[in-house]
Amino acid sequence: MRKARDLIGLPVITVESGKQVGQVKDLCIDSNWNIKGIFLEAKSWFSSIKWIEWNQIIATGEDAVTIPNESVIAEYSHDAGWIALIDGSRKITGLPMITVGGHQLGMVEDVYLGEDWGKQIVGYELSEGFISDLKEGRKWLPMPETATRGEDAVIVPTHCAAEVEELFVSKEE
Repeated sequence: MRKARDLIGLPVITVESGKQVGQVKDLCIDSNWNIKGIFLEAKSWFSSIKWIEWNQIIATGEDAVTIPNESVIAEYSHDAGWIALIDGSRKITGLPMITVGGHQLGMVEDVYLGEDWGKQIVGYELSEGFISDLKEGRKWLPMPETATRGEDAVIVPTHCAAEVEELFVSKEE
């Protein structure tokens, strides 16, 4: 599995010319928890939001994202169904993850994609706060059959409370 945040900040390079056309600023996620595309870093405060649809990306490597050419870069027209990973009013990071039964599992810190950087989100990284992260480590929740990004929380089925696992443990123990 690979953290989606590992894509943030990577240069976007065209294979046709070898030109860097920007950097990944954020990920666009659809209502089915698939990566819909990437947003590029804005060149100025007044420029429109540029993005690249996921199916137009050739590869997402450890050092760069490659695209065929600049023609795949589009102006983003806001879609009510999209969710951003880290930025804006519809982001998911920082939201509490709550079960239908009212149990808070933690705050969403990141999402995970498969090893091949597929577009389907396979799980969530959850935090219970800075001190808890240092003492106990963060938690991992495999992608449940349903998850709803609400206005103030991500809602998951009640059984997810039993499926949360330790992601890593600090070396102090």
